[in-house]
Amino acid sequence: MMKRILALTVAAMMVAGVVAGCGGAGSGSGGGTIKIGMIAPMTGDVKTFGESTEQGVLLALEQHKNKAGGYTIELVKGDDRNDPTEGVNIATKMITQDKVKAIIGSVSSKVTIPISEVANAQKVITITGTSTNEKVTMGEKGRKPFVFRACFIDPFQGLVGAKFALNTLKAKTAAVMYDKGNDYTVGLAEQFKLNFEKGGGKVVAMETYAQADSDFNAILTKIAGLKPEMLYLPDYYNKVSLIAKQAKSKGLNVPMVGGDGWDSTDIDYATLDGQYFTNHYAADDTRKEVQTFVKDYEAKYKKKPDALAALAYDATLVLLEGIDNAKSDDTEKIRAAIQGLKNFSAVSGKITYDEKGNPIKGAVILQVKAAKSFKFVETVNP
Repeated sequence: MMKRILALTVAAMMVAGVVAGCGGAGSGSGGGTIKIGMIAPMTGDVKTFGESTEQGVLLALEQHKNKAGGYTIELVKGDDRNDPTEGVNIATKMITQDKVKAIIGSVSSKVTIPISEVANAQKVITITGTSTNEKVTMGEKGRKPFVFRACFIDPFQGLVGAKFALNTLKAKTAAVMYDKGNDYTVGLAEQFKLNFEKGGGKVVAMETYAQADSDFNAILTKIAGLKPEMLYLPDYYNKVSLIAKQAKSKGLNVPMVGGDGWDSTDIDYATLDGQYFTNHYAADDTRKEVQTFVKDYEAKYKKKPDALAALAYDATLVLLEGIDNAKSDDTEKIRAAIQGLKNFSAVSGKITYDEKGNPIKGAVILQVKAAKSFKFVETVNP
């Protein structure tokens, strides 16, 4: 399906006469306007992710007075509804009609991967705050040079989850449930299994479901019969809340661990009380960058920022820093400037990019509390 989406998009671009590239060379003189796009799910099944992303982006731009490298930044926004086809359509419009030089987004890997293919081919910078799948920056032909991210990647997040299960929870057996059609959940599930078993544990079940599924009783009955010591649920907050409630009805009262997709104020705090997930930052981290961001965000939006907001904020800061250092609207120069960042201070940690466009930084473990909060447990570094 994804390949068909990309093929249709490339064909449309050829008709529009833009295959030669919409990014690339610019005036380099400063003083003009640079358009950047923001693509996020403002509606749909993970709309809180989109709302947090938009708020993080807008706060970063506001604090920089919508300026970078001597240019005025003009933001173009698009709602992908967490749908890959819609994401590609929006990216194509932004590139061919709005003439954006960069795109911030999207949120989920399944949407960002096809967007990154289209944008990279046109030399348009793409930086996602939250898409953790390896395919975001790496394609069939290797590194996509114009694509970056502010978050760590699934192999690291899966490793952290497995280490926590083995070393802190002392689990020897685990069951895994994941959405077979979502690159994000597939990547986390595979990496958790690989590292859990490498560390001496045994995965007794790898069960899949589809995004539209809402009844997990058959799967959970099977898992309960295997008596695993923990359950790994690498999906988004809405699906995890539903699965956890049905798991408890089956008497499957074991520790549950998940990924950063749990981070939402719409998660079922009561059902998931005491459970754990890997994430990119903790709001109670004492670092100056974190506390300043939390204070500014709360002052503007009257609520505590989640990791989605923090990473969107960081992604925007990285892009603005790249434009500042390049002092140009030439995307080749901006790309080189971002790739060359070393120990760039961000909310989610100091960012240095590796050769694959991934930031080298740590992860945190958070625990869900029924009092509608997440408690910092520990930090795990690379």
